[in-house]
Amino acid sequence: MMGLFWLANNTLLEKYYVYNKEKEMISVYRMVDKAAIDDKLSNENFAVTLQKKCVSANIDTVVFNKYGKVIIEGASDNDEVFRLLLEASMSSYPDDYHDIKLTKKKDERLGTEYIIINNRLVDGNFVYMKTPLESIKESVGISNRFFGICGIVAVFAGCMFAYVISRSMTKPIRRMTELSTKMAQLDFEAKYKDTKNSASEVSELGEHMNELSRTLEQTISDLKIANNELKRDIQKKEEIDDMRKEFLSNVSHELKTPLALISGYAEGLREAINDDEESRNFYCDVIMDETDKMNRMVMKLLSLNKLEFGNDVVEMGRFDLTEVISGVIASSALLAQKNNVTLQFDYDKPVYVSGDMFKIEEVVTNYISNAINHCIRDGIITVKYIMTDKLVRVSVFNPGEVIPKESLDKIWTKFYKVDKARTREYGGSGIGLSIVKAIMESHHRAYGVVNHDDGVEFWFELELFIAKNK
Repeated sequence: MMGLFWLANNTLLEKYYVYNKEKEMISVYRMVDKAAIDDKLSNENFAVTLQKKCVSANIDTVVFNKYGKVIIEGASDNDEVFRLLLEASMSSYPDDYHDIKLTKKKDERLGTEYIIINNRLVDGNFVYMKTPLESIKESVGISNRFFGICGIVAVFAGCMFAYVISRSMTKPIRRMTELSTKMAQLDFEAKYKDTKNSASEVSELGEHMNELSRTLEQTISDLKIANNELKRDIQKKEEIDDMRKEFLSNVSHELKTPLALISGYAEGLREAINDDEESRNFYCDVIMDETDKMNRMVMKLLSLNKLEFGNDVVEMGRFDLTEVISGVIASSALLAQKNNVTLQFDYDKPVYVSGDMFKIEEVVTNYISNAINHCIRDGIITVKYIMTDKLVRVSVFNPGEVIPKESLDKIWTKFYKVDKARTREYGGSGIGLSIVKAIMESHHRAYGVVNHDDGVEFWFELELFIAKNK
C-alpha cells in the first residue's frame, strides 16, 4: 500500500495541484470579472480583497485599460507590476470576454514554467494573470520525500510489531509444522501435545493431525499395494500399445509386396499386354495366389491377435493326440509330395491329453508345414513322442539347414524371417511360430526349438490325461 501511494504521489499529485491551481486562477478571474460588471474595480475594499487572494494563492494579477494604465493590481511589488504590464502588452486577447483560456508558458532565461490567463473584461479593460508551476513541483517533491520517509519508518515499525506478535501466535503452528515434517518422513510415532496457551482451534487442529497420522500409517500400505497394481496396469497398457504399433507396421510391410504384385498384374490384364489365353490365365493365377496368401495372413493375424489380447478362450478338454497328429499328417501329404519329402509317424496307440484340441491341432499344423518348407529334398520328417509320468513331448524333426544361433530366440516374434527370400518363395508370413508361442503360453506349457548337426527339431509339451481310477 505504501508503494501504491508513493506511485500515485509521483504520477498524480502534480497534476492534481495544477488542476486546483487552475481552478483558483479561474476563481480569481471571475471575481475580477464580477467587480468589472458591478463597476467596483476602483473600490478600495475590493483591491484589498484581491491582494489578499492573490498573495495566498501565489497569483500575480494586473488589470489595465487600453492605454496601459493600471486600474488594479495584485502583485508583490511595483517591479512585478511592471513586468506583468510588459508581458501583457505583448499578448493577444480574445474578443469574447466569456472565453477564458489558460495557457502554459516557459521562461527560457529562468527555466520556469507559468500558467497564464489573459482576457478582455466586460467593461473593455484587460486582465493578465500568471502563477509559477515551480512552487507546485517543489511542493510535490517535498511531499513525496516526506511520505517516503514516513512510509519507511511505518513499514519498519510494522514489521517489528508483526514479528513479535506472530512469534507468539505461531508457536503452536510451528510445532505442528515439525509434526508434519516427521509425518512426511513416515515417522508416525510423533504426536502433537497441547499446551495451555494454544487456542481452541489450534488444539482441535492438533488432534486432527494426530488422527491423520494414525490414518496415514494404516493407509500407506494400501497405497503401496494399489501403486504396484497401477504400475502393472501401466506396463501392460504400454506393452499393448507397442504390440499395436508393431502389428500395424508389420502388416503394412507384409501387405505391400502382394498388393504391388496384384496391382501390377491387374494393370497388365487391363492393358492387354499379352492377348493369348495362356498369359491371361497366368496373370489371373498370380493375382489369385497373392490374394490367397494375403487372406491366409490376415486370418492368422486375427487368430494371433485374439490369443495375445486374451479374447480367445482356451477350452480345455480330453482328446487323443495321436489322432490329431495323424489327421494333420494326412492333410499335409499333398504338400509333402510337392516338396519331395516324406512324413514319418510310427506311433498308432491313443495318447489322451488335456488341452484345447483345435488350438493344439494348429500348433502341430504349423510345426509340420514349417518342417516341409525347410526340409532338404528327399528328406524324411520325423514326428515322435517322448513320454514321462505326467507329460508327453511332441517332437517334429526335419533335416536341413540349422537356424543361426542369433535367430533362435527371434523366430517366435511376429513377422521375423530367418531367410526372407525362401520364406517369400513358399508364401510364408512369419506368423505361424508366433501363433504357436501364443497357444502354448495360453496352455501354460513348454515349447522350443533345438539345432542338431543335420537339422532342426521343434517340440512342445502337454499334460497326459490320467483317469482318477488309475
